[in-house]
Amino acid sequence: MFETVLIANRGEIAVRITRTLRRLGIRAGAVYSDADAGARHVREADVAVRLGPAAARESYLSVERLLEAAARTGAQAVPPGYGFLAENTAFARACADAGLVFVGPPASAVEVMGDKIRAKQTVSAAGVPVVPGRTDLGMTDADLAEAADEVGYPVLVKPSAGGGGKGMRLVHEKLLLADALVSARREAASSFGDDTLFLERFVLTPRHIEVQVLADAHGTTVHLGERECSLQRRHQKVVEEAPSVLLDAAQRARYGELAVATARAVGYTGAGTVEFIVPGDAPDEPFFMEMNTRLQVEHPVTELVTGLDLVEQQLRVAAGERLAFGQAGVRLTGHAVEVRVYAEDPARGFLPTGGPALLVREPAEDGVRVDSSLFEGAAVGTTYDPMLSKVVAWGPDRSTALASLDRALAANVVLGVGTNTAFLRRLLQHPDVRAGRLDTGLIERELDGLVSGDVPVEVHAAFGLHRLLALETGSPDPWAMTGGWRLSGAAATSWTVAGLDGARLHVAVTGTPSAARVGVGDREVAASAERLPDGLLLTVDGSTRRVLTATDGATTWLHLDGTAHAVVELAPERRGAGAGSHDGDVRSPMPGAVIAVRASVGDEVTTGDVLLVVEAMKMEHALIAPVDGAVSELSVRVGDQVAVDQLLAVVTPAGPADATR
Repeated sequence: MFETVLIANRGEIAVRITRTLRRLGIRAGAVYSDADAGARHVREADVAVRLGPAAARESYLSVERLLEAAARTGAQAVPPGYGFLAENTAFARACADAGLVFVGPPASAVEVMGDKIRAKQTVSAAGVPVVPGRTDLGMTDADLAEAADEVGYPVLVKPSAGGGGKGMRLVHEKLLLADALVSARREAASSFGDDTLFLERFVLTPRHIEVQVLADAHGTTVHLGERECSLQRRHQKVVEEAPSVLLDAAQRARYGELAVATARAVGYTGAGTVEFIVPGDAPDEPFFMEMNTRLQVEHPVTELVTGLDLVEQQLRVAAGERLAFGQAGVRLTGHAVEVRVYAEDPARGFLPTGGPALLVREPAEDGVRVDSSLFEGAAVGTTYDPMLSKVVAWGPDRSTALASLDRALAANVVLGVGTNTAFLRRLLQHPDVRAGRLDTGLIERELDGLVSGDVPVEVHAAFGLHRLLALETGSPDPWAMTGGWRLSGAAATSWTVAGLDGARLHVAVTGTPSAARVGVGDREVAASAERLPDGLLLTVDGSTRRVLTATDGATTWLHLDGTAHAVVELAPERRGAGAGSHDGDVRSPMPGAVIAVRASVGDEVTTGDVLLVVEAMKMEHALIAPVDGAVSELSVRVGDQVAVDQLLAVVTPAGPADATR
């Protein structure tokens, strides 16, 4: 086994790999960019090496700097985790040339499976069924349009390189294809350095089922059962579970055989995943989709049902050891479900968020596992992927695992950074999810019911009492009190906060923290609060609950009833977000970088025209003209970094004369 291993990654996967290295007694080496100098994976490693600036191309994607870091730490092996260079053949070969063991499959297998066109051709020759489509190399946009006509709409446009939904576009009709191809090529080139596309038929009501494989260099290849990953948004997995409720024992065995055949077709070694797209009403008809030649984000659910540590198995295979078991030795026990906790705001179209992690509480109970990169005080930026952690629950059956996961999410507290935790809890409670009636379009169909901007009255009551407690001086002198004391009786202490849709909402507290009336808009409740070390004990209309709190400038964060809320206090002279602003203002909805500018000052535009494209955390967001008119201001250019709510452009609305021209 190796003495020192350099982890060529960051975030929660680097922390997770370090955990296994420590258990095995192997020295863990970390790498970091300037943006990650104080990150958790750096703190927990035995040695850490700076790669360079925050930009991934100058740090985590720099083969030269990673090899230099390996030399400085004396590492013998490099596990790449997932993302970045995990499926990069040049990196795998560079490691071999430098005398390092790349903890993954041979570069030849990475190369074949990294090219989705060659991959489909290879597995098809091995007898594995593939989705009908066109996988010719070097197809032009005209070729793709012709292929779409042959296959029939809807079609799925996919990049030949990479994965994870980047550059993928679902096109329902011919008129939308041209724009989809432009967008897909740009994103594929940005994410993978290769804009080659192919096209395949979109399987209606599809389910996404993948099989974990493990192979050594001595001829043994096994599968470790399947994972269901059908709950997705924008082709990104949201919930994963093992095993799938769709398959019976015979189907499970067949999927496993197909996965093993796929791995053997490319001489695979190590841990990998073969992904299938499956018609929901025909589980006997799986189609090969792709093979991920690396560890998957969702590998913990397989670990929980098999009892195997996949990182350990990767390392043992890379060190030349034989697998200690064959297919007959693989046993699946119980059920496991995983969700991905992201720094994003579902109520605002899942836009990326960021900020300091002011308070972090992660669940710790039997059957629950948290793979996380968080700690209190961590700075969550928008430079890299928005995933903060994975919360995983195991149970003897699916319903028990789901119930355990919901409790774990309710106890998973992150204050200071907006997350998708409440969205995940609503998704897991959806009747179709609980019944196992899954498909990749479920989230999009049910999105309105899963995303809510409603704020319970208890949240603003907690805010008012929390602020009142902060103002209390403890002095018996009535002239020193700030709670509104007067001879004729108590007066209200009030605050103006940002409400829904930019409206101003007034919160007023009359009385003392131990006995108050709290007005929230046109509602009033009886409430009281006791101060706790990390929050308060809140009682509203006779119902008591514990509230965790944290404050960052004008924002008060509160976690109650399993959900985190941010209450933004407005200064008297400040307008609500969007309230009273220029109708033609175009503001950035999140922090990020401008990657495209499609308008110039003086251009005549129509409502809905794309003016700019901002990228944050590998996601593109088109900013459109809010009104018909002319672009009168444009304050950014390609490459500029922008902040949330920053004014980027102004469209002066067309006047009556303009409208009649």
